[in-house]
Amino acid sequence: MISSQASNKEFTMQTVTIIRHGQANTGARDEASYDKLSALGHQQARWLGAHLKDTYMPFQKIISGTLKRQIETANGVNQFDLPHLQDPRLNELNYFGMADCLKRAHNIPYPETQTAFAQHLQTMLEYWKADKLDPALESYTSFHQRIRSVILEGLASQTPSLLVSSTGVIASLAGDTLNTDAAHRVKLFMAVGHTSLSQFQRFNADLTLTQFAAKPHLEPADRTNAQTYI
Repeated sequence: MISSQASNKEFTMQTVTIIRHGQANTGARDEASYDKLSALGHQQARWLGAHLKDTYMPFQKIISGTLKRQIETANGVNQFDLPHLQDPRLNELNYFGMADCLKRAHNIPYPETQTAFAQHLQTMLEYWKADKLDPALESYTSFHQRIRSVILEGLASQTPSLLVSSTGVIASLAGDTLNTDAAHRVKLFMAVGHTSLSQFQRFNADLTLTQFAAKPHLEPADRTNAQTYI
């Protein structure tokens, strides 16, 4: 029989926490314009850092992607002077590159409303999975392999880490664990708020989603207006 102390230790080591970056430059039409936090995005990151500092979160390092918005979020959250590493496997899918391809090759325009964005995203995921986009872009399979590898590496590590990534990474990991189709994955994409927390655990050989898009630092009444998604 395993002692409760051993069980708790194993449980902790087998959990990975991943957060989405703070609000970026909403309304941008290219990656360079989008890739920086707004004033609110910086504040969201600081609020999350303060929440984690006041809560028992035994992280020993922070790992972000190499995108500016991810690095800025990690810096705002890191109020514990933890080592901050960067790993490109946590970088976002190439939304703007795929959107440009849809427009050029398939005459599918950029969305202008949130409803249109959801439909556009579903179409993009379907075309991407079916290899109907520019072969110079990262493939659907390669993207899913790289994001799964960084999560599995985190689960195998003896050093608990806080990962900072993006919606596409988090929603795709969640979709993979839940085995959802493109229509349901879009709903996952739309539900991942800025600086929200998600957690994955490994049971035997399988990844399991145990927390999704939690926002405890944005739940006080005076911060509900700071809950953003797009």
